[in-house]
Amino acid sequence: MTITVILHIYVESNKLENVCKLLNSMHEVSDVFEVTGDYDVIAVMEAESVSKFREILKTDLLKIEGIKAITSSIVLHTHKRNGEVLEV
Repeated sequence: MTITVILHIYVESNKLENVCKLLNSMHEVSDVFEVTGDYDVIAVMEAESVSKFREILKTDLLKIEGIKAITSSIVLHTHKRNGEVLEV
């Protein structure tokens, strides 16, 4: 079962472009958004399981130079995607 994870990422301002470039290169990451507000970047990724996400977080994401912190949200249910309402 694949899980979807939304990553809320705090980045050192002078490392923003490099962090986005490295996130773009990860095949697990489907979307990367530079945003305003509390976070600097929001990324969406998929993982095979929670334990696989934990492994990617520890071995890849948290080792990217310039990332100060990540808050993650695992999607429990998708109600609407790409403008299409999905069945409950």
